[in-house]
Amino acid sequence: MPATLDDKPTLLRSDLSARYGDERLPRYTSYPTAPHFSDAVSAQTYRQWLQSIAEDQIGSIYLHMPFCRSMCWYCGCHTTITKKDEPIAAYLEALRREIELVAECIERPLPVNHIHFGGGTPTIISPEQFSGLIHLLERRFVLQPGAEIAVEIDPRTLTPEMIRELGASGVTRASLGVQSFDPVVQRAINRIQSFEETAAATEGLRAAGIRGVNFDLIYGLPHQTAQSCVETVKQALQLAPDRFSVFGYAHVPAFKKHQRKIDEEVLPDGSGRHEQVEAINRALIDAGYRQIGLDHFARGDDSLARAQATGKLHRNFQGYTTDSSDTLIGVGASAIGRLSQGYIQNEIAIRSYCTQIGNNELATRKGYVLTADDRLRADIIERLMCDLGVDLAAVGARHRTAPEPLLQQATRLRPLMDDGIVRVTGSRIAIADDARHLVRSVAAAFDAYIGTSGRTHSRAV
Repeated sequence: MPATLDDKPTLLRSDLSARYGDERLPRYTSYPTAPHFSDAVSAQTYRQWLQSIAEDQIGSIYLHMPFCRSMCWYCGCHTTITKKDEPIAAYLEALRREIELVAECIERPLPVNHIHFGGGTPTIISPEQFSGLIHLLERRFVLQPGAEIAVEIDPRTLTPEMIRELGASGVTRASLGVQSFDPVVQRAINRIQSFEETAAATEGLRAAGIRGVNFDLIYGLPHQTAQSCVETVKQALQLAPDRFSVFGYAHVPAFKKHQRKIDEEVLPDGSGRHEQVEAINRALIDAGYRQIGLDHFARGDDSLARAQATGKLHRNFQGYTTDSSDTLIGVGASAIGRLSQGYIQNEIAIRSYCTQIGNNELATRKGYVLTADDRLRADIIERLMCDLGVDLAAVGARHRTAPEPLLQQATRLRPLMDDGIVRVTGSRIAIADDARHLVRSVAAAFDAYIGTSGRTHSRAV
């Protein structure tokens, strides 16, 4: 059952944020999460999985563009800075070849309903290069009528020529990185982006016929305050985006060395982060947006809102989505895909990726073979993340498993129940409205691998 949609903002309990907010937890865009992937899954394994895709399967494609013109110091993505176009052209040659190699493995052209260009900065390539990729995908796969084609965009480097090509190529959704309009925050994260640049990009994309426009915001950045977050939201609302994604900054300088340029002394503490996320949430809900799961907001008539209302919301590596496919083809360096058998991740280093593809080999670096228990827990965690509740009996029936052992094994659930974060009624688990920001803590109660990866995740709030 999906969560009840309510137009009235609910105050988030600050005492819960103080108690649980500093815990480091996965974002659960997959289960098990990427730190548990291993090289036991090889290119040969992936080839066999591709060859066994069912005839009736409709798939999705993710393309990773790992280049930017400058480094944002908060960035947690796999990207490389280049001022030259030659490395991008060489990478695109490998990317195109990988698309060919993957398509050759599939017995018949795969119907595709979702395509997502991520990065890095996908629009760093030329308009001609972008249209060439679209034409290649159309030639090697079967794009379904009304297929969603989404592109992540940095408004600072988006040209009028690229805007026109995005529209001509059938792009339906654009996600613009905004993060914060506060100039003090922008200087501290090395991302100077004016409101005027963002407005020009938004207006240009709409004029080109791109129906859906999303804005990404981040809280927990250096020098950021609840008031500056609200001011950013007010400015963003002037451009009336269809959706917002609101993410908490994950400070992991041990893994992302460029984050060491951020002064930890001016990062907000747990209380400050709580105030910021609550201020953003309230401002967006007051403006008429529906909160979707943990960190997305959409207009009431948006497909995400409709999916949540009908219990058909899903979650994958791009966040909350209407995409229900079990076949996600990931192409590009570091790209992650999923097939019915499990997960696959490509070589992360661009040079290694290009070398492997240049040898006419799939670029698989590692992956994970799903067990029956993994599938069960993944289903529970996805429903919690999407619906803020789950009926264990219904999930258990889908997997031919009784719900009682799951509750008995979920020892992390007890303190959450004691603190009023969750309510358990029979086989149903429901997350309190004022504790929805801790949904990852509830999901972790069903994570059999929590605490075993040795990797630092982002803070719960």
